[in-house]
Amino acid sequence: MNFPGMPGGGAPGGGAGAAPGGYDPNDPNIKMMQKAMESCFAKTVMSGGAGFALGGVFGMFMASMAYDTPYHSPTAPGTGPGANPAAAGIPGYKPVDLSSMPLKEQLKHGFKDMGQRSYSTAKNFAKVGALFSGIECGIEGLRAKNDLGNGVAAGCLTGAILAKNGGPQAAAVGCAGFAAFSAAIDAWMRMPSEEE
Repeated sequence: MNFPGMPGGGAPGGGAGAAPGGYDPNDPNIKMMQKAMESCFAKTVMSGGAGFALGGVFGMFMASMAYDTPYHSPTAPGTGPGANPAAAGIPGYKPVDLSSMPLKEQLKHGFKDMGQRSYSTAKNFAKVGALFSGIECGIEGLRAKNDLGNGVAAGCLTGAILAKNGGPQAAAVGCAGFAAFSAAIDAWMRMPSEEE
């Protein structure tokens, strides 16, 4: 049976055209977007952004579970309610205990601490994600291979860069540790699934 407008003699999906999802894989705009998303720059930016988001959530969770919450320590001099900021330099000045403050002030200090910790963790995750992804993509482009060696080499370089301020020994330990972690994760991700 042949219906008008149906390619391939009326059989659904029998001819070329738009995919069932509504896009044509041969569309030049789709190809341009795919090429842009496969570039090292885009992968680095996406990994950094995903690391920032994941780090922010993880940092918020860890800050809420931290043992050293701001409720166990007194506030810094000059930050309590009615405190004089100039009193910070006066000997014998006793800081205000946070647990004795009104609930509104306690919440203000708690959320401020949680936000600072969350932002700090988010920046660290973003740095690690962007560094590793960018280095791995660059190594993959240079080697023209997609194998376990790319992740190991990228892990080594990333670990060394992150630990460079600790000296050469710390950079070597960072290289070895990050490379081993990357190799373990990569090997696990490349394992054949149980369904096959």
